[in-house]
Amino acid sequence: MKIDIHAHAAFFKEICGDAERVALRREHVYLYKQNIWPMSLFMTQLNAAGLDKAVLLAEDLTTTVGQAIVSNEEVKQLVDLEPERLIGFAAVDPKRSDAIEVLEKAFGAQNMAGLRLNPASQRFMPNDDALMKPIYECCIKHNKPILFDAGMSWIKNAPSKYSQPLVFEDVALEYPDLRICLAHYGWPWIMDTTMLLLKYPNVYADTALLYFDSPKQFFQTTFNVQMGEYWIDRMLADKVIFGSNYPRIEQKRMVQAVDTLTLRPQNKAKVMGENARRFLGMEG
Repeated sequence: MKIDIHAHAAFFKEICGDAERVALRREHVYLYKQNIWPMSLFMTQLNAAGLDKAVLLAEDLTTTVGQAIVSNEEVKQLVDLEPERLIGFAAVDPKRSDAIEVLEKAFGAQNMAGLRLNPASQRFMPNDDALMKPIYECCIKHNKPILFDAGMSWIKNAPSKYSQPLVFEDVALEYPDLRICLAHYGWPWIMDTTMLLLKYPNVYADTALLYFDSPKQFFQTTFNVQMGEYWIDRMLADKVIFGSNYPRIEQKRMVQAVDTLTLRPQNKAKVMGENARRFLGMEG
């Protein structure tokens, strides 16, 4: 089974009836010319990329922007259209007074598979235990993982001090039963991310890097030059998860980029799906 752990849900026709919210979404992610398309096209794109499932991400910026960019209800609406192929990740603004109520509903009635947090946009430190302990404990109670946006963000008003990979080390250490994934491989701090992957069993990273050129070229620079050609295959094959960052990058191009990496077949299978299954708690 091949899984995309990192797909954004903002521009599906089925949840884009409000023109003002669509404009806000385009501005928020710097995709001003992004088209709106139906879920049926997304299924075609998944098929073209050879992917079986995709995780759709919500985003809640209630205390910074004043609303959710994509609400948990909207993600659930989309997942319900294709429940065999789509997996929903909830969002919650940790500074909301009702954050735990939102999360309990997401993991209960809405049947969300995990939580997506964006520390830079939401303006919180992941290792702020006074704020985050209830969130982390709720995830552990429900056996739900967290996907953190890590590293640089294209989004305006999203300072990188909140999302440098090393700020997640305290979380990994304090909550060893909490599975966390650092999105974008924490770029540009890829060596810090690699250290966390090697050191902590509960830390993963996805391949949804931030590109200046083609995915193939960026993978070549990041994974073969800045790191080492065999690092993922020999040391990190159990910790790296395929993520596309769709719609900024089309899944097919991302799969082609993974194809250029030096990976033995069994380790490529881990990156493309088996690690995601373990992260999501789908094994067994």
